[in-house]
Parts: sequence; structure tokens; C-alpha cells
Amino acid sequence: MDADAARARFAVTPVARLATASADARPHVVPIVFALAVDVVYTAVDGKPKTTTALRRLANVEANPQVAVLVDHYQDDWTRLWWARADGNARILATDEAEAADALALLTERYPVYATQRPPGPVIAIDVTRWSGWAAAPDR
Repeated sequence: MDADAARARFAVTPVARLATASADARPHVVPIVFALAVDVVYTAVDGKPKTTTALRRLANVEANPQVAVLVDHYQDDWTRLWWARADGNARILATDEAEAADALALLTERYPVYATQRPPGPVIAIDVTRWSGWAAAPDR
């Protein structure tokens, strides 16, 4: 799968997995909702209950901004399997930054629940440096 096809499949998938690593290379993967603006993936810390406000994903991004975001499609018919990945460098945006406001608008457009439950936490912006993917049958 080429970069354009990976980006296109990525853009229409509703949920992804964000992979971060700590300064000492400890991996951490969490499911996220996201919005895509060309080659920037945005996700926000939303208001769903969390075990702590000191989220590991935020600490990891501060210590090691290299991240990966993965979307995939599974079916029992394995000729329909595919995945797409965005590798890049993450930045944490404060909620009062203009880029964060734009990102939250994109996220709200994609996930209407954010209109009434606006994410209170920071926004993570991932500047994608590489798109990749695989499909069992590229024409599907």
C-alpha cells in the first residue's frame, strides 16, 4: 500500500491506537479517537474517567516525541484485512493555543459528542513523517 492509500484509509477509520515510548523505551499503547488534517493527526485528552490525570501518553510524548498511530480493519474473510500507520513526531498543545482550537473543531466535527463534552485536556498533534500500510487485497 502506498502512502496516499494509507492516508486515505487512515482518514476514514473512527478509532486508532497511539503508541508512545518513555525515555527508557518502555512502550505504551492506548486507543484514541482522532482527526486528520493532511499530515497532522490530532487527538485530545477527553473527559472520560481516567485512573490518573498524569497520563503516561503525555509524559512519554514529552520525553520521547517519536510516536506511531495505527488503524486497521479485520474480518473473518482475510482477503479483506488491512492496516495503515502514521509515524511521526508528537507535540502537546495547550488548550488555549490557536492550533488546539482548530484541532478541537476538527475533532468535534468528526465526533459530535465533543460538542457537549468538550475535551478538557491538552491536544496531541502528531506531525506525520511517514505513512505506511498493508492490504491483503490492495484493490479492496
